[in-house]
Amino acid sequence: MPLPLLLFDCDGTLVDSEPLLAEEMAAGLNAVGLPFASSDYLGEFRGARFRRIVAELQQRHGDVDPDKLDVMEAGMRANLATRLAHELTTIPGAYEALDLLAAYPSAVVSNGPESKIRTALGATGLSDYFGKRLFSGYTANCWKPEPCLHLHAASIMGYHARDCIAIDDALVGVRAALQAGMTVIHLNRFPNAETTPENAIMISNMYQLPAVVERLTREYWQAPVPQHSVGG
Repeated sequence: MPLPLLLFDCDGTLVDSEPLLAEEMAAGLNAVGLPFASSDYLGEFRGARFRRIVAELQQRHGDVDPDKLDVMEAGMRANLATRLAHELTTIPGAYEALDLLAAYPSAVVSNGPESKIRTALGATGLSDYFGKRLFSGYTANCWKPEPCLHLHAASIMGYHARDCIAIDDALVGVRAALQAGMTVIHLNRFPNAETTPENAIMISNMYQLPAVVERLTREYWQAPVPQHSVGG
């Protein structure tokens, strides 16, 4: 049987962009009167779509003029792009895992805009691993925790959900992939603060990923076909 398709999240799974994102988000949101700390993103909102965060904050603190929000978001994303290009690093073990899993078909599935994904992968030298196989919630018009972004990526790549392994650090992505019917590996880098959902497989660092993927492949995709004896 062919190898399973690996669907990687980007922020927090391949690249360590979340601290930069949290800082820029806090600066932008506070500037328009929505109280927000970097720790709020890393705690409550990690992996969530930006506009979903804004909507939740407006529910708590009151509405902000939409035009003001648009200007703030554009500035925030421009600042973030500059910082990603100059400050971004990979998650430890990402290069090593991708090298060992190079034989597997793979793609990136992210809630972020495609331009942000490209900037992040380009700045860290990961672009060559994925080429144009990038799937953004903004392009698909569907975001985690809904399962449709993972299903969209699998369909475009020519795979059934059952033949995909999703790798994600954020609970919104883990739950989305589980709901999509995929095998899910949760990169749980904060095991004291986060509980891996039932039916997902936990790893604590990317160095562990190749062995887990190879074990799953042997168990589910390369298991020998039982030979049935013919009755006489």
